[in-house]
Amino acid sequence: MKRTPLIHSELSGLIAAMGHGDLLVIGDAGLPVPPGVRCIDLAVTRNVPRFLDVLDAVLAEMVVERSAWASEAGAPLQQAFQARDLGTPATLAHEAFKALTRDARAVVRTGEFTPHANVALWSGVAF
Repeated sequence: MKRTPLIHSELSGLIAAMGHGDLLVIGDAGLPVPPGVRCIDLAVTRNVPRFLDVLDAVLAEMVVERSAWASEAGAPLQQAFQARDLGTPATLAHEAFKALTRDARAVVRTGEFTPHANVALWSGVAF
């Protein structure tokens, strides 16, 4: 059994297979997933699992070089992002955020019902 918090085998395997600069998106329940982009759907019901819980589990395993989120995200989300090690952060308009999901290795769908609870994470290296 693994020692790190992330025990979802598909998500853990994806992170292990990511290379430098690969993009992983963690999104709320309403974020559209572009055709052809892998979706790891964790949503069970409204707010289960929560976005920040999934983000924290991913961050326990992934080296993040840079990140981005929608400028429309509310202050509590902005503060939550700033309190975590998300590499070099950037904000962009929500429509631009949705467009960048086309380049993701995968979109992880949570059960989050908070508007704009989405983050793009670009993989760094551990050396």
